Amino acid sequence: MNPEFDLWKIFTLVFLLTAIPVAIIIIWEKRTPHKTVAWILTLVLLPIFGVIFYLFFGQEFRKRKLFSRKGIKSLEKLHTLSSHQQNKFELSLLDIDNKVREKETLIRLLLNNSNALLTTGNKLKILEGGSETFNAIFDAIKAAKHHIHLEYYILSSDKLGNKLKDLLIMKSNEGIEVRIIVDDVGSWGLGKKYISELKENGIEIYSFMKVRFPRLTSRVNFRNHRKIIIIDGIIGFTGGVNIADRYIEGLKGIGPWRDLHLRIEGDAVLSLQVIFTADWFFVTNKNLSGRRYFPAMLNYSGIPVQIAASGPDSDWETIGQAFFAAIAGAKRRVYIVTPYLMPPVQILTALITAALSNVDIRIIIPDKSDSIIPRWSSFSYIEKLLEAGIKIYFYKAGFIHSKYIIVDGIFSSVGTTNLDFRSLETNFEVNAFIYDEIFTEKMAQLFKTDMHNSRKVKLSEWSKRPWHVKLRESLAHLVSPVL
Repeated sequence: MNPEFDLWKIFTLVFLLTAIPVAIIIIWEKRTPHKTVAWILTLVLLPIFGVIFYLFFGQEFRKRKLFSRKGIKSLEKLHTLSSHQQNKFELSLLDIDNKVREKETLIRLLLNNSNALLTTGNKLKILEGGSETFNAIFDAIKAAKHHIHLEYYILSSDKLGNKLKDLLIMKSNEGIEVRIIVDDVGSWGLGKKYISELKENGIEIYSFMKVRFPRLTSRVNFRNHRKIIIIDGIIGFTGGVNIADRYIEGLKGIGPWRDLHLRIEGDAVLSLQVIFTADWFFVTNKNLSGRRYFPAMLNYSGIPVQIAASGPDSDWETIGQAFFAAIAGAKRRVYIVTPYLMPPVQILTALITAALSNVDIRIIIPDKSDSIIPRWSSFSYIEKLLEAGIKIYFYKAGFIHSKYIIVDGIFSSVGTTNLDFRSLETNFEVNAFIYDEIFTEKMAQLFKTDMHNSRKVKLSEWSKRPWHVKLRESLAHLVSPVL
């Protein structure tokens, strides 16, 4: 008997017994064809390891739900309020500007797919870069009177993280309630000493969806990519900036870190609070409700804003659907900044269709990236976009991590969502959807600044890339749905 032959038979048997059931599950889940093909290829090209890869990264939980939202008082109240607002829309009783009403289809979509209330009493401030963002955040924390809530993908125990820790400990010792949620993968480097210091000073800190081997699963599914801060239920922050030195100091070999965050004051903060309290319930099984955390709405005249969250616990791909509707409904322009450009087919189709309808579409992505395979995958989409008349720009003044979209003259969105499969279909994300001419013009000026620091990609040059470069990008493209 040939031992090598027996070993091969055992390997083949193990492969068949593991890969075939997983393949059946993938097909049974009725994913989009390109995602199904990507996973089947992974199983075939990486025997055994493909199965392990799927178990870590590939399981779909949207229909099964990762956790029940029943019993979360803030969500129950939000559902009641959103139903009431939908009825007002039906009866044309909602007092909003006629130009805002032009985006009524999008507003209704977010009401229906995520109970995202349209709030009108808001003041917004655009925060450019890490320094401006954390100056504003630290000022707000210092002024806190009752509670401080933080929810972050990345919290690092570096200089910035330690400065934040010391400030939070000071506020906790003043009697201010401090609660923190961190993603267990994004914040894997947060040491036990850091966490112990917080807890010893009365601060509650919990990890979101713990994993056993975070170093080996940095792209594991279902990560909490949200960045939220709420102060006393009246001031909030969200955007692309995590808590780590590189968001201020930049990256060695790449340059300064370009990012964008929002300071929100007003009724929209209550929507951020709903998201935080729902996630807090998930990690602690404790309800936070009442006027202490949800002060009365101000109802003064301000900027109309909807805060929408999406994730595996959502009934729908909330933010992805909103992006699709906004792009498909564009009349004049669509400006997008994203660090990763791997759009799902529906977003890709919306972009190309709008461009072929003479909508001015411009997209800025980094020239240099912090992740090599996502960079190659992003590049694999460029030629098709250029052929449709979409203008692509490579940001040259460092690494651009901003995440925003501008449509026509009244709508923009800022948040945590990248234009890629993971953000739009898998991660827990949050975005502010803003309906205001003056704010949109400020965002457009910001885009022009970013465009000034970028190089426009020409189709004639791009199509002449060496064959081996195109090949690696094509290979990266195959796995873009699972990156």
